[in-house]
Amino acid sequence: MAHPLTSQVEEKIKSAPVVIFMKGTPDFPQCGFSSRACQVLKEAGADSLLGVNVLEDDAFWDALEDFTQWPTVPQIFVHGKFIGGCDIACEMYENGELQELIRPKS
Repeated sequence: MAHPLTSQVEEKIKSAPVVIFMKGTPDFPQCGFSSRACQVLKEAGADSLLGVNVLEDDAFWDALEDFTQWPTVPQIFVHGKFIGGCDIACEMYENGELQELIRPKS
């Protein structure tokens, strides 16, 4: 059975091209992985980065984990697609995949 807040998670994912569920905010990250992920996303060209602070709502965090089946944050979505966490984003950045994924579709 889906978590009752799953629809709110889906709405957040659809509300911006790049969404990061994280500890803190892009301007004030509250963990090293969240900070590094935001830095990599910005370097890859994410001009409008929507950060969702999972520390503000435990039930929402539970719904996110249920939705992605990924137990840690940050969790990054690009154009509605879940790409993973900090390590995956860094690896994708290093090989150029993240920049390609973030680049606006024409």
